[in-house]
Amino acid sequence: MLEILKSILFGIVEGITEWLPISSTGHMILLDEFITLDATEAFKEMYLVVIQLGAILAVVILFWNQIWPFCLPSGNKSNGIMGYIRKDTFIMWFKIAAACVPAVIIELAMGDFLEETFYNYQTVSIMLIAVGIVFIFIENRNKGQEAKVTTISGITYQTAFLIGVFQLIAAVFPGTSRSGATIIGGLVLGLTRTVAAEFTFYLAIPVMFGASLIKVLKFGLSFTGNEVLLLLTGMATAFIVSLVVIKFLMGYIKKHDFKVFGWYRIILGVLVLGYFMVFN
Repeated sequence: MLEILKSILFGIVEGITEWLPISSTGHMILLDEFITLDATEAFKEMYLVVIQLGAILAVVILFWNQIWPFCLPSGNKSNGIMGYIRKDTFIMWFKIAAACVPAVIIELAMGDFLEETFYNYQTVSIMLIAVGIVFIFIENRNKGQEAKVTTISGITYQTAFLIGVFQLIAAVFPGTSRSGATIIGGLVLGLTRTVAAEFTFYLAIPVMFGASLIKVLKFGLSFTGNEVLLLLTGMATAFIVSLVVIKFLMGYIKKHDFKVFGWYRIILGVLVLGYFMVFN
């Protein structure tokens, strides 16, 4: 029962931090320092990634109409198979694929090395602070300026790829925040906050499914009953919490900027760095 409660806590943290630009990986690494699951290191390494599937399922459900590329026939039989396809949605997925390219290359080439080198409290703390400063700087710089891209369809292939390059920073340095990096990239490239956040949600679907698949294949399919229970509990909790957090964030950014998350990151980074310098 204690391990189930721990898994629920991990799911809550994942559901909150995956979508707010404050670094889910960083928070999960830090949480694992204080509350450790009674499981093998191999399982925990896989678990901390795969419970993100619960968060992804929330995106799929909330944005189903925007991401599903097929539809009922329009009634014009001369359209043939094209009558069943939403062209704009298909094009969006090609742009998302373009944005995934940089991270996929780095993950396949250097994934294990990056985890061994950078997945520690020092990197997390520094990146929490650094990206927090960048958020505040970008929001101050953009104040009073009109965004150039106000719809998802307005994102070009070049812009999508460049957002993927920003995402690469999060793939290399935990504590950056995948959503934070891509939102910053979107703001720098002229997207509105709403479009930047929405594209970040969609981009997370293939990225997290891919990362989870890699982790499961590395771990193998020989799960114990307890391991399955812990994983499902974490995923279900992350799913429920994500439904609430995504709705909150989309409502929040219509009236506010991201600076509050920048200040949160800076304060947390300083506290974490100070804690581990004193007690480690």
